[in-house]
Amino acid sequence: MSRWKFSWQATAALLLCVVAFAMPAMSTAELEALANPAATIDYPFLATAGLIQLVLIVGAAVSMLRLSPGLEATVLFVSAHWAAWLLLSGIAGFEGTALAPFFMLLAAAWLLAWRCVVVLSGITPSSRLARAMLRLLIPTIFGVWLLIIWEAVTRGFGIPFILLPPPSAIGARIANSLPILAADVRQTIFKAVLIGYAIGCAAGFAVAILADRFGFLRRGLIPIGNMVSALPIIGVAPIMVMWFGFDWQSKAAVVVIMTFFPMLVNTVTGLAASGSMERDLMRTYASSYWQTLFKLRLPAAAPFIFNALKINSTLALIGAIVAEFFGTPVVGMGFRISTEVGRMNIDMVWAEIAVAAIAGSVFYGVVALLERAATFWHPSVRGG
Repeated sequence: MSRWKFSWQATAALLLCVVAFAMPAMSTAELEALANPAATIDYPFLATAGLIQLVLIVGAAVSMLRLSPGLEATVLFVSAHWAAWLLLSGIAGFEGTALAPFFMLLAAAWLLAWRCVVVLSGITPSSRLARAMLRLLIPTIFGVWLLIIWEAVTRGFGIPFILLPPPSAIGARIANSLPILAADVRQTIFKAVLIGYAIGCAAGFAVAILADRFGFLRRGLIPIGNMVSALPIIGVAPIMVMWFGFDWQSKAAVVVIMTFFPMLVNTVTGLAASGSMERDLMRTYASSYWQTLFKLRLPAAAPFIFNALKINSTLALIGAIVAEFFGTPVVGMGFRISTEVGRMNIDMVWAEIAVAAIAGSVFYGVVALLERAATFWHPSVRGG
């Protein structure tokens, strides 16, 4: 058996390294240094270009050897991220000067990271902890490389800061604005979002039970729910501000409207999901409506209810932030976004967006974990 194996990602990475090596420089600043050998300025890639190519070539060559998946993934991970770090370090201070070899080597590093994810996806750990860590590692690599490519493109092409700041600038703004961001999160999420989410979901669930119990409510509310779900936030938010004032109460009211009907519709649909054979069995045992509801129909509806909770976890955050555009105290994520856009502080706008994305992901993840704990018996969870 041959010691070598084919990997198209590694092959493409090697070809990119060869083509980049044949070109004279990776940045216009380096071209200037080559044209003026007497210059004493420390240009970015004069010392590290060969190291970057060597790291990538070694990583690609190792990927073609028949090694254990763990060792191969480790080498690919180190080589891809080491090369990316060297590239980003080299272009720092010389934004907008990158030439084609810079982006070729970036693409080669990305291909090795892609190959690393492919290898990791084929590993089946024996322990539960290792499986959980692997499930976290793979999407983390994806997310990190989105940020790496974003950083490299904005710095390499010299994209104006006002159009798209690099992730490093956004991260620095977050680190320097923690008290402001904490106050905005407290106002928007811990007041408007959580309170509105709890009231809207609870009310939608209660009305769904009533609609299931009384047929005329179901026939009357479901069409109205579909209509109200299509209402634009920008039309509802100003009305809620006029009704409930400029503080968080009006934003919570918008969240209640946005979360009420998804919960209503999903719960009503879920209550009808139990099979006729199971319902007939409950009737043969002389079960009352409420016994059938709690012992059969609500457990069967649990996936639908949690689906509504997950949908509402994102709708609530969007609704609260947009509602803050139409009147709020001098605090809140929506207020900060609209204000900083007017001041051209685009890095602060992106910092708020990043914090909102993290908060929304955590919120959704908590609901998903609760779903797995509550519906462990369901085939969709057992199969995962």
